Amino acid sequence: MPRHDQREDNQLRPFHIERDVPGAAPGRVQVSAGRTTVLCTASIEENVPPWLAGKGKGWVTAEYNMLPGSTSPRKRRDRGGKIDGRSSEIQRLIGRSLRAVVDLTALGERMITVDCDVLEADGGTRTASITGGFIALVEAIRSLEDIDKTGKSPLAGTVAAVSVGIVDGQPMLDVDYSEDVRADVDMNIVMTGKGRFVEVQGSGEEATFSAEELTALVALAQDGIAELSKLQRQTLGESWPMP
Repeated sequence: MPRHDQREDNQLRPFHIERDVPGAAPGRVQVSAGRTTVLCTASIEENVPPWLAGKGKGWVTAEYNMLPGSTSPRKRRDRGGKIDGRSSEIQRLIGRSLRAVVDLTALGERMITVDCDVLEADGGTRTASITGGFIALVEAIRSLEDIDKTGKSPLAGTVAAVSVGIVDGQPMLDVDYSEDVRADVDMNIVMTGKGRFVEVQGSGEEATFSAEELTALVALAQDGIAELSKLQRQTLGESWPMP
């Protein structure tokens, strides 16, 4: 049965990628999955955290924020450098996902910070941040002249992510907010373009799930991430880091 937005259970929301959005960061992209919209920027600093100094390695990290007008009711701004537990957990997930496909030694002693600012939230903000954040990361790395001269890219792969869930007893791909709040099972899956898993986050919401249902959810995510990887490749064109 078609969903409330007329999608099939195995169908992504329309996913749009806009490059060259205004800003000073070398990597800039705005992505939208349905109504969920995230601005992803990647900035470069020619230093690393103190615990990495002198080790010949770089670092990739992420920050995640939902702007006040992204939800209704309004979300309060984070003040004084303090962020809520949800935002902290999400930005750690984004950072881990991006580092999984980066050769930090080849990056050199510099740090890239990928900022993911949610402009509108309708479910799947963390997965959209990972998918868009990777594009911003690629563009930032491409701006590094010394890396471009060596011919050795710090990118060891590509990465994208999608949410899946069991809603009204049915496994579904790319759940939006209205589906997420009704889901018996909610899961976020991060994978490389070569089909390897980076992270699987899943739990039952006052429910349990079987091995067969887990397999069905993973299969949906694999197909969805393959589609997202194609969109990333089309967007980046000659900047696509893989052969």
